[in-house]
Amino acid sequence: MSPFGRLTLGLGLAFLYGPILVLVAYSFNASALVTVWGGFSTRWYGVLFADGPLLAAALVSLRVALAAAALATLFGTLAALALDRGGRFPGRPVFTGLLYVPMVMPEVITGLALLLLFVGTGFERGLVTLVAAHATLGLGFVAVIVGARLNGLDGALEEAAADLGAGPLRVFATVTLPLVAPAVAAGFLLAFTLSLDDLVVASFVAGPGATTLPMRLYSQVRLGVNPEINAASTLLVCGVTAIVLTASWLSGRPGQAR
Repeated sequence: MSPFGRLTLGLGLAFLYGPILVLVAYSFNASALVTVWGGFSTRWYGVLFADGPLLAAALVSLRVALAAAALATLFGTLAALALDRGGRFPGRPVFTGLLYVPMVMPEVITGLALLLLFVGTGFERGLVTLVAAHATLGLGFVAVIVGARLNGLDGALEEAAADLGAGPLRVFATVTLPLVAPAVAAGFLLAFTLSLDDLVVASFVAGPGATTLPMRLYSQVRLGVNPEINAASTLLVCGVTAIVLTASWLSGRPGQAR
């Protein structure tokens, strides 16, 4: 790489990750002033774990993310199977478009559309609506990841199992699913991450008792930034980074048929 290319890459990385590194560093600031360095300290992490409302919001986020990721993985995998193994069926272009629309549509539009849907149907907003909205966000990503793995499978393995007398469900359970299991796991982790750090859609569809961690952090930031928020954000960034790296590693692993 040329010196100019290295300089450009370095500036780009600094622009993207510099603020995050500053946030992480100031989460260990002993001073209560976020702009003044007062020495190294971990006391704000102790304050964080003693903050009941913030921990309650984190628990809500984890519950919603697990449920939404499970639903997104189930329906995303079925959608990928329909597109890859279903051949041409009536309405396939429309089905494909509707599946991928949430991936490219601005979250504000998605949140507003879901809000109008729930209000129009008289559905009370709460944890259920939040899970449904986040599952909608993650479904398309799961379908893309699992579909890519299905496209790369050797169809002869499934044909061999069928020739030996296995029915469609048995072929799927004993051959197809083990082969795509890494992609399914990666899709689950990605959907979990999308739900965990979502703020915009949650702000539209969440109701009483469904305040997530990003919503709680945003409401506190509006009153002023303090080192406790830096500590919570650091833990959230580290958790999301670990999940994304795990998902990337799983999606790159070859499936193993039993």
